[in-house]
Amino acid sequence: MGATGQTRLGVAPQTPLTDTIARNAKAAAKPKRLFDRDGLYLEISPRGGKWWRLKYRYAGKEKRVSLGVYPEVNLKKARARTIEARQLLDAGVDPSENRRAAKAARVQGAANSFEVVAREWIDQQMKSWVKGHGERILTRFEHDIFPWIGARPIADLTAPELLTTVRRIEKRGALETAHRALGNCGQVFRYAIATGRAKRDPTGDLRGALPAVRPTHFAAITDPKRVGALMRAIDGYEGSLTVRCALRLAPLVFVRPGELRHAEWATMDLDVGEWRYTVTKTNTPHIVPLSSQAIAILRDLKPLTGRGRYVFSSARSSQRPMSDNAILAAMRRMGIASDEMSGHGFRAMARTILDEVLGFRPDFIEHQLAHAVRDPNGRAYNRTAHLAERRKMMQAWTDYLDKLKSGADVIPILKAG
Repeated sequence: MGATGQTRLGVAPQTPLTDTIARNAKAAAKPKRLFDRDGLYLEISPRGGKWWRLKYRYAGKEKRVSLGVYPEVNLKKARARTIEARQLLDAGVDPSENRRAAKAARVQGAANSFEVVAREWIDQQMKSWVKGHGERILTRFEHDIFPWIGARPIADLTAPELLTTVRRIEKRGALETAHRALGNCGQVFRYAIATGRAKRDPTGDLRGALPAVRPTHFAAITDPKRVGALMRAIDGYEGSLTVRCALRLAPLVFVRPGELRHAEWATMDLDVGEWRYTVTKTNTPHIVPLSSQAIAILRDLKPLTGRGRYVFSSARSSQRPMSDNAILAAMRRMGIASDEMSGHGFRAMARTILDEVLGFRPDFIEHQLAHAVRDPNGRAYNRTAHLAERRKMMQAWTDYLDKLKSGADVIPILKAG
């Protein structure tokens, strides 16, 4: 910097504001901004109103939050509020969202309300959550929790209040949702404890208070003869090419229905014969070796949807996946009843037959189902574990389904080593 007080670029350095500058600042024909530091500035409207605002970035986007009106909020207070907002950002919380929730809660006399803390926790978790998962949790809170206890100070909430709230969910027949809502409330309380706004988690007092959820099983065809009939029905489906290809691929890869529906071309390597994606349920990477038949199905479809993002795109937009009901609706049109086969049923079908009929090792199967498989020391195997054996298994599985489809008598192979 030279004697002129300018930088090498020829621009004078920013001088922080003073109360005198803020007080004497005059309005202009257009809104005027006087910048301080750390994103803080004073905005002066053409009518003379003065507002403190903070400019910041959150989740890659530029945002602004109001910090008060001058002179009610002087420069010292505005800088203190800037520090508070920056601390929220460091903790992964959006100051604008925090301010909105806090304002709504203060109207009801609860600055540290359950809703304020819950929204903070959700904002923080959204960085690592799959978007759809986070949206489901937020919707669950907004529909089933916030209307009843959202305005209550989180430190004052009791176990009986929580039980009354989740029992409203139970009474409408959504017992599993009631259990999930209670679990989410426990996560919020633990976040409140960590941030100094609660001393204990009352959900622990409610263990056993809700009836246990009876395990349900997705409908699945596991008898080889009936599997052969299913494969012939799928092969004869006469709907759209996109749905037909999805139907044909589903039993060959036996992934979760949502993962098949959201498959993207960018994750498919047809030359290598692999589909690599992140499992939505566990947020972990996974590899699906593609059999030669699966590759042929995808190559058949690529001229139609390959220019878009999704392998199985919506008929209305190449930037959206097909409906979550498309495969189920197709199976119903083929006369396959809901109590006979479901989208998840392809997973149960593969798991049963690969083990009991084809004799593949259970850990190979569990790896391919993207279930957690641990080594003798309790450590989770990585996504490439037993990949060569899984590749052989996936090809053998597809060849077996082809033989069932043709009506051939299939003899179980020897136990895989």
